[in-house]
Amino acid sequence: PMAAGAGAFAWTAFPTMPTRRVYCSATHRDGQLFVLGGCGGGGRALGAAEVLDLLAQRWTALPPLPTPRAGAAALALGKQILVVGGVDAAQSPLASVEVYHVDEGKWEKKAALAQPSMGISAVQRDGAVYALGGMGADTSPQALVRVYEPAKDHWQPLPSMPTPCYGASAFLQGNKIFVLVCPLCTGGRQGKLPVTAFEAFDLETRSWTRYPSVPSRRAFAACAMADGVVFSLGGLQQPGPHNFYSRPHFVNTVEMFDPAQGAWSKPSRAVRMREKRADFVAGCLGGRVVAVGGLGNQSCPLDSVEGFSLSRKKWEPLPPMPTGRCSCSSCPAPSLLFVIGGVAQGPSGAVEALCLREAP
Repeated sequence: PMAAGAGAFAWTAFPTMPTRRVYCSATHRDGQLFVLGGCGGGGRALGAAEVLDLLAQRWTALPPLPTPRAGAAALALGKQILVVGGVDAAQSPLASVEVYHVDEGKWEKKAALAQPSMGISAVQRDGAVYALGGMGADTSPQALVRVYEPAKDHWQPLPSMPTPCYGASAFLQGNKIFVLVCPLCTGGRQGKLPVTAFEAFDLETRSWTRYPSVPSRRAFAACAMADGVVFSLGGLQQPGPHNFYSRPHFVNTVEMFDPAQGAWSKPSRAVRMREKRADFVAGCLGGRVVAVGGLGNQSCPLDSVEGFSLSRKKWEPLPPMPTGRCSCSSCPAPSLLFVIGGVAQGPSGAVEALCLREAP
């Protein structure tokens, strides 16, 4: 399929959230965007739960989360919104799991995780939720994998990940969950260099496969998957152990893994992003990988946006984001990519969506 031309993209700015926040959890269900928890100005975890009606462009406050939390995993399962783990107001990881019943308008506590965990990566398939990795109360990364079936309200352990990690990027492709781990997510350094792991869990055989690691090690990189190809983008390049004097610096590196070939492409100048950036939103929209905002070599967060066409193998500028931000939450929806909250001067209430215009 041809990628949409740069002119097919536009931004929609929605009314700002009633509660400004960063590290919130967001999920889209049936024309509604749910935004849950996060951190406010003082860095404390919030209980605030709000829903945006996309058509009416109106926010409604929901009953607050029973457990205030930030950095939780959130998923829509039928008429329920499931919130898993995160950190509480005292910055301690949570085992607690809560569900919001959309029809009844109320929260219910569910079976807790066996261990408290923040920075869980979660995907769902056939109504089951797979929760991978996380960081425990001892601040060390976890290799835990567990599956939740709502009907049974039970978490069942699955074979552990080869690399313990938290805050990893997880993508469902066919019956495999691909997990891409950036160096910050393995709790620092194994040996001298931070680890970048790439592995996949096969849901049918319930077994892990390790793939070659991402070639260049970068913190705060962003990841996306398009047409089965995994992208590792940008980030903050750490100086090597032999180079004491250089400082971490922003990069526009692009590396691609094609599962069919089983290898990472060598980073080439031709496919570098136009802008050096870290801590940005990456996603897939209109047959393109898109990179939105983040931090770069300017004094304030970036508003620039670019899109990579897989067929043309090049980046093109897309319309800039109305509010330049970093540390945003994002949420895909049909022909939309939401960019939620984050940091502008302080915590932001901005909710903006990169949209694909309907073809005339």
